[in-house]
Amino acid sequence: MFDIIIVGAGPAGLTAALYALRANKKVLILEASNYGGKIINAHKIENYPGINEISGYDFATNLYNQVKKFGGQIVTETVLIINEDKTVVTNKNTYEAKAIIIATGLTDRRLNIENEKEFIGKGVSYCATCDGNFYKNKTVAVVGGGDTAFEDAIYLSDIASKVYLIHHSENFSASEVFIDKLKEKSNVEYILNAKVEKINGSNTLESIDINVDNNKKNIQIDGLFIAIGREPKNEIFSNIVELDEKGYIISNDLKTKVKGIYTAGDVRKKELRQLTTAVSDGSLAATLAIKEMN
Repeated sequence: MFDIIIVGAGPAGLTAALYALRANKKVLILEASNYGGKIINAHKIENYPGINEISGYDFATNLYNQVKKFGGQIVTETVLIINEDKTVVTNKNTYEAKAIIIATGLTDRRLNIENEKEFIGKGVSYCATCDGNFYKNKTVAVVGGGDTAFEDAIYLSDIASKVYLIHHSENFSASEVFIDKLKEKSNVEYILNAKVEKINGSNTLESIDINVDNNKKNIQIDGLFIAIGREPKNEIFSNIVELDEKGYIISNDLKTKVKGIYTAGDVRKKELRQLTTAVSDGSLAATLAIKEMN
């Protein structure tokens, strides 16, 4: 029996674990893949208070090591279901807890076009910092108009010989600081009012078909980086939590509809999804869980 089981080892989950462990609670952290969540792929973090600049990998690793220092137990298992009696069933084991914190974060949104799935790892990527070095002196395209897309394009412009930024409109949601930085790059070409319709290639990606202002066009590229946002995958929790129309967990001050089950981070319905709000959620969720189990 654990005091608290935390599902997800991103910034929210790891922060929750840190607070719970420092309160001398027995904590289990379940993570389906790797620690750190999406922030681990961030090339550079410049908006975290008190830290002038740090890579996402270094931030996540520092937090992970803090949790390990206090005895945190992190297990790589996929959660299949959480029951109202606070049992957690994974692909390998069943665990019991007094409280549960769901902090699973978000997954990359896909274009859902022909050959996208088939070419993942063969030219299609959702992480520029992970795969960018494979495209040194090659031609790549980034799809998206938000912060992640612009950060990816900035990062790739220093590696690839040519970068296309493809966006469905002429307006961007990215921060002005990223827009201005990308404008300084001479090897970046914007393709606006455009939609990627098909990915072409034999064993690896060779080109993409796009629709630009209702005109069909084929662009030869070596790599396609998709950065069109992220979405929650909370269907497995629908028996214990209430979801909004987009699939985010609805909570009341981090509490779900089941007593003793909480949520934290980007996975829940809220106004702002940032690193600062993720760690805030994690610390508050752990504090609530500890308070209400005593």
